[in-house]
Amino acid sequence: MQPIGKVLVELGYATQGQILSVLARQMKIPYVDFSERKVNPNAVTTTPEELARRYTVIPIDFDEDRLLVVMADPRNVLAVDDLRIVTGYEIKVAISTKEDILQAIDQYYKQAIETGDDFASLETPDELEIQEVAEDAPIVKLVNLIITRAVNDRASDIHIEPQEKDMRVRYRVDGVLHEVMRSPKQIQAAVLSRFKIMASMDIAETRKPQDGHCGLSINGKAIDFRVATLPTVYGERVVLRILQKESIMLKLDDLGFLPESLERFTSAYLKPYGAILVTGPTGSGKSTTLYATLNVLNTQAKNIVTIEDPVEYRLPGINQVQINTKAGLTFSRGLRSILRTSPDIVMVGEIRDQETAQIAVEAALTGHLVLSTLHTNDAPGAISRLTEMGIEPFLISSAIDCVQAQRLARRLCKDCKEAYKPSRQALLEAGFKIAKDEEVPTIYRPKGCAKCNGTGYKGRCGIYEVMLKSEEIERLTVGRASAEEIKKAAVKGGMKTLRDDGLEKVLIGTTSIEEVMRVVV
Repeated sequence: MQPIGKVLVELGYATQGQILSVLARQMKIPYVDFSERKVNPNAVTTTPEELARRYTVIPIDFDEDRLLVVMADPRNVLAVDDLRIVTGYEIKVAISTKEDILQAIDQYYKQAIETGDDFASLETPDELEIQEVAEDAPIVKLVNLIITRAVNDRASDIHIEPQEKDMRVRYRVDGVLHEVMRSPKQIQAAVLSRFKIMASMDIAETRKPQDGHCGLSINGKAIDFRVATLPTVYGERVVLRILQKESIMLKLDDLGFLPESLERFTSAYLKPYGAILVTGPTGSGKSTTLYATLNVLNTQAKNIVTIEDPVEYRLPGINQVQINTKAGLTFSRGLRSILRTSPDIVMVGEIRDQETAQIAVEAALTGHLVLSTLHTNDAPGAISRLTEMGIEPFLISSAIDCVQAQRLARRLCKDCKEAYKPSRQALLEAGFKIAKDEEVPTIYRPKGCAKCNGTGYKGRCGIYEVMLKSEEIERLTVGRASAEEIKKAAVKGGMKTLRDDGLEKVLIGTTSIEEVMRVVV
């Protein structure tokens, strides 16, 4: 008697892919559609082609310490055991059609042979000149693959990390690191040297951290990379920061402001003078917000000057100054010089010390619009931070028109987000105010699909807390009130806290409760 699935396929009521998709759900394993799923060429090289064809399997990616292998028959225990022995990895199985797997073997093993054979021919780094190896075609090809894939995957950073037995590559996508490949230990030195050559670093210096940068054209787009090395016990670690021009040309409307928050922030930067501070931890999107604001303010009638460390993005029509501490050009010294060039708007990359803070406050009080960043957990905390730096409270109260705290949360994937009703207790724990007789709202959670690489999230949105100056806040500032007292007055005056802003974005389906809890303390 034929299996019912085979009968349905023969009668034309279902495709083999549809049958296997149902079977995968029953077995609680992934079903792989090769037209939607990327294949990691580094995973392919872990398994000999002969073994892949014998069992009709193909390794397609790494899942933490496991190798993800697509099989026509995932119940073949012998195949799984052989793969574990040959590759040295624990095996995570997935299922697909026999025809699709064989087609993938034809396609990807042909690509892997070109690179894999080249790597196999390499000697260990000690036996060859590192620079010569770093410029060999297979190494160049691998490095280009790592960079191109990172750009295509919307990564913000690439982490090249030597391990005890191999080399790990991770991408930071939407603020979270994901492992994408592992490479043989024997090519580690050559790969790291290739990155250093591209960034004009000293490849012979492996004991000290180095910084560099390079520019490449990828998919027709000019992209800058900031490169940093750090010696570790297993070799030099390299991190590349990907700086895409498009990401900094965003409009404020695209950043995720709720209408009332954007209206409050806009009212501050449209003033001819005063200071606007954007606060938050590293990686919370502060620079993006400032650049988006400068894009709005950048007109022929304005003289805009920035002082940054480093200048990550070049903005047409804006005079940008790079900090150079070795030459004596610090934030404070540079800011003093800028103020002698008749600027209308000044952007200071970061207020790090009392002197810079003092000059920025004085500039805001003498007819300049000053934008800068500060590291505080929330908006009211910026007032206390400036006071701790030694700035007189009466100057702070007069100069600071707006403080905006922010975080970045991952956006739920529009193609797969899943509606559900959480428990009342879960909502209360997250900070929702919900009455006993009030119906629990429907919200969304991540599910995962091919378009979001199975994460359930795609892109990020800002979570904002916009505190505007008021008579009450001025009075509290002059009286050296605590940040908590200032916060109460700000909320009373219409400020949404970071948590409230985040929870509102949960209700409208932009992000999940888990994301808000992750990024908002």
